[in-house]
Amino acid sequence: MPQEPATRRSAWNNVDRLADFWRQTFAVAETDIRKLSHDPLELLTRMTQPVLWLLVFGQVFAHAHVIPTGGVPYLDFIAPGILAQSVLFIAIFYGISVIWERDLGILQKFLVSPASRYALVLGRALSAGVRGLSQAVIVYVLALLLGVHLRLGLSNTATVLLAVMTGSAIFATFSLIAACIVKTRERFMGIGQVLTMPLFFTSNAIYPLSLMPSWLRTISRMNPLTYQIDAIRSAMIEGGQSIFGLVSDFAVLLAIFALLITLAAKLYPNIIN
Repeated sequence: MPQEPATRRSAWNNVDRLADFWRQTFAVAETDIRKLSHDPLELLTRMTQPVLWLLVFGQVFAHAHVIPTGGVPYLDFIAPGILAQSVLFIAIFYGISVIWERDLGILQKFLVSPASRYALVLGRALSAGVRGLSQAVIVYVLALLLGVHLRLGLSNTATVLLAVMTGSAIFATFSLIAACIVKTRERFMGIGQVLTMPLFFTSNAIYPLSLMPSWLRTISRMNPLTYQIDAIRSAMIEGGQSIFGLVSDFAVLLAIFALLITLAAKLYPNIIN
């Protein structure tokens, strides 16, 4: 029998390695997602923050008419920002679970497995993205109850969900990097609290970029949350428009995500040292 050409064998080996990589990635993601399904109370506690922002802050400023939003009702304008904010606030503390797993000895078992470090990190990022979808459901329900004019078409909803998952994965991976550096729960909580509010207030979550002074607008353009909100706002609400364009929004988000995944994969083993 003629031997299989070396180039074909090499191609099949590459396919097998790629398939094995994604199997490892999805296995890690499934492990994390199961934790959420076993703790439904966590979903209820996540409702508190978006309820307060939309029901209290959003309603008050909508009646005050102090922030011009280009003809879009303020409650409509703020709803995408609150969705992105609630995803951020959850994802940025994702790294603390890694520290817990290290202290319990679970993380060491992952790291001695044959799974790629990139698969371990990407799997956690994917699970964080799925967790972010629960926030999308909560905010959508609240927005409908409050009379926000939502775009509920399939393509618009898919765009919102993709932006939510991408943003959640970005901030969870950033959180993982922070956990690898500080390595203790106390220091990590301090880092998380320091980061969340500056990220939120230097974005376009609760006011448009046009209202910002030039120096703050420059910082906002370097903030990944700005691009996530821009994509969500253009797809989520009636009259919403993307300032940068959806292609640019997702290009920036995916570039940041790729950079963070690479850095996290390099640092991930260091957390147990």
